[in-house]
Order: sequence, then C-alpha cells, then structure tokens
Amino acid sequence: KYLPNGSCGVMAFGLKGTKEEAIRFMDNLDFISIVTHVADARTCVLHPASHTHRQLSDEQLREAGIAPDLVRLSVGIENVEDIIADLEQAMAKM
Repeated sequence: KYLPNGSCGVMAFGLKGTKEEAIRFMDNLDFISIVTHVADARTCVLHPASHTHRQLSDEQLREAGIAPDLVRLSVGIENVEDIIADLEQAMAKM
C-alpha cells in the first residue's frame, strides 16, 4: 500500500522465547484482537509462524526470517494509551 505521509503502523517483534511464549503473550491481551490479517482500523496481533506462514516447514520459516517467537502487531486507530496499556499488562503476565 502506498503511504504518502509516512510509514504504516505494522511492526514485528520477538519475545526471547518459544512459539508457546509468543502465543501466551497474545492470549494475555484483553483489548487487542488476535486475527490472521493486518488490514483493519482496529489494532490486531498475529503469530506469523502459525497464521500467515503456517504452511511452511521450520526450515523454510528460518530461511524467511520468521522466528518461532515473532509477533506481528498492526496498530489501529484506537486511543494509543489503550493500546500501550494492553501491551504492558500482557507483558507483565509473562
């Protein structure tokens, strides 16, 4: 998508752990939804290795740079304080 005024609100980060830790983090979220797509006005999160790239083998995931603990976050149009608070409370439960 062309973004004439800057970058998009999609980011990816690892959790220094396993696939299970990444999924646990996402399950800890209260406000942010777990969905398989990232094109929405609402903030959503997904685990690429088990959602969008689930058909790939572990070797193919490594070659593509998709770590088992990778989480992708698409920031929506909600109040930023609500988004940050949900991320913080989910991380605090780890």
